[in-house]
Amino acid sequence: MPAMCRVRTAVLAAVAFAACTALVVPAQARTVIRDAEIEEVIRGYTDPIFRAANLDPAQIEVILIQDNSINAFVTNSRTMFIHTGLLAAAETPNEVKGVLAHETGHLAGGHVLRSREAASAAMRPAFLSIGLGILAVAAGAPAAGAALIAGSQQFAMAEFVQFSQAQESAADQAAVTYMDASGQSGEGLVTFASRQFRYNEMRSAQRIPPWMRTHPLWSDRIQALRSRVATTDHRGATDSAKELEEFRLIQAKLFGYTQNTGRTLIKYPESDQSPAARYARSVAAMRAADFSKADKEAESLVREFPQNPFYHELAGEILLTSGRVPQAIVQNRRALELKPGNALLQMNLGRALLAANDPAKATEAIALLQAATATEPDNVSAWYELAAAYDGRGEEGLARLAYAELRFSVGDWPAAASFAERAKERLERGTTSYQRALDIATIAETRVREGRRG
Repeated sequence: MPAMCRVRTAVLAAVAFAACTALVVPAQARTVIRDAEIEEVIRGYTDPIFRAANLDPAQIEVILIQDNSINAFVTNSRTMFIHTGLLAAAETPNEVKGVLAHETGHLAGGHVLRSREAASAAMRPAFLSIGLGILAVAAGAPAAGAALIAGSQQFAMAEFVQFSQAQESAADQAAVTYMDASGQSGEGLVTFASRQFRYNEMRSAQRIPPWMRTHPLWSDRIQALRSRVATTDHRGATDSAKELEEFRLIQAKLFGYTQNTGRTLIKYPESDQSPAARYARSVAAMRAADFSKADKEAESLVREFPQNPFYHELAGEILLTSGRVPQAIVQNRRALELKPGNALLQMNLGRALLAANDPAKATEAIALLQAATATEPDNVSAWYELAAAYDGRGEEGLARLAYAELRFSVGDWPAAASFAERAKERLERGTTSYQRALDIATIAETRVREGRRG
């Protein structure tokens, strides 16, 4: 398994949660999870919803973050983040879909941009109150001045909260619309909110003054959702058996990767021989370096479900991690055969081939990694592996170019410019590679200059 909202003054610090549409900590500070199986399942949830909202799925990035809190959020018009905690807490795919439909409502409604505009507008009465307070102090009325300055936050929040609550209600209603339009029930959002959020709200409602509530009360939202869902055509639609099984598998896989072995064995004891339980135990055993146990569970899955590429992927990961490179190549190759063109599976096979320290296999690995980076130009791991592959063959110019691509993909403009310039020294003029290095250097250096001026 292998954008941060900026709050300009302390006055609006309390509204950052709403302005960022539930973003609390910068995504860059957390662990982003890349996994071919989980991504495939999640895109199966999101893409029909995006299309129902008249959004192009190809233009929207969906990112999974390792975080136990129950959350999903959007940060602009084309990026949605999902916490692993949301997937762990949901009981059905429909519940996850309902939450993602709500976030799609924020995307389609342009709520992030409008929240920033509303936050800026909310600053005006706050600044006015602060200014009046300073004047009052200067005029010899310090008590009145202090009261005006202290009340500035409430003035800002009062205006912003009204706007934010309207957005949340609009996203709720949009979620039901999108679910129904895609042939699915909106009931999942109702059941998930009732189980996960209503209780916590009851405990915290007394501690939060009304003027600071950026979201409507869940009791009101749930009632509005329930009434709306009751009128929809597909309110009785349920998840298919296949969807339920896929969901159980990705939950088990995530549990094995993110929790310790003891917790995994409590949740998925040896007595449970379901595919999901064996999956979780195999992952947990691999992480604990108990490769015999990991092999046993993974091999049982591969034998029983030979057409599942992700069981072969896990078997390949176990074998590579334990140093059994030839066998790892076989399993990773089979995974890619069953799911051709998948960038993450291409990268896995490429990594295994490079571990063989065989020039012929390195050539195949480079071709696979080139294909992976063509599909995913921002795949940092694939660029790193490609750079290492070129470096191992003594192709210094191409290795430097791959490192330049890596730094370029994460917006590290100084390093991208530096590696691109160094790549140009080793690449033949007029080649596609040289031109790419020139382009990266030019763009990155421009960004560096712009940053200095800003």
